[in-house]
Amino acid sequence: MTSIFARAMGDDFERLHPQLRRRFSVGLESGEACVGRGSMDRIWHGRAFVKPFLALGATRNILVPRTGRDVPFTIENVPYTDSHGRETVTFVRTFALPGGPRRFDATMVHSPERSCVLDYLGTHQHLATDLRLTAEPDGSLLIRSGEHRFREGPVDLRVPRLIGGDAEVRESFDDATGRFRIRIAVANRRFGPLFGYEGTFRARYVDALRHGVRAGLRPVREEARA
Repeated sequence: MTSIFARAMGDDFERLHPQLRRRFSVGLESGEACVGRGSMDRIWHGRAFVKPFLALGATRNILVPRTGRDVPFTIENVPYTDSHGRETVTFVRTFALPGGPRRFDATMVHSPERSCVLDYLGTHQHLATDLRLTAEPDGSLLIRSGEHRFREGPVDLRVPRLIGGDAEVRESFDDATGRFRIRIAVANRRFGPLFGYEGTFRARYVDALRHGVRAGLRPVREEARA
């Protein structure tokens, strides 16, 4: 068994920069968790009409309704087995913004049925998104979102692209500085750019079992549907 990301990428995983391969090998087999600390050069959002939607999402730690520059940043990638027996990796991002920290939470599993990484967003995993990961020629990682689904109780709806957001994530490693660089942009096909951030961080690897999953890192509710 390899990491959920290596399983989704197949042979393409070996084309990643060695530091990216280690970071995305975080999992139960490697026994490693990763904590990144750095600074986001910029956090931005689109036109004024998107603010209410960002604020609504922020109530469940989905997206960030604030802007800023040189914002201290932490990302916690910790593997665990969820309540449905699946290997899961946290992607909990904390932005130390003036007025109080803001979080953008996600938990990821591998979906053999969908042949991708499945990204559950927020504290209650109400939104599930297919992620397609590819290695770029320079060894960086490109992640693009696919179909979005909303789940709440018996409700299971595909989110129309007209109102959904397409996410693109680029992560690379700078050998000169020893830092990871990340850039995320979320846009709507009709309304344009919605939200994004970019910056750098250093990664520290810890023993996943010894480190454990700290209180508040796992979602409040775990969704079984893929």
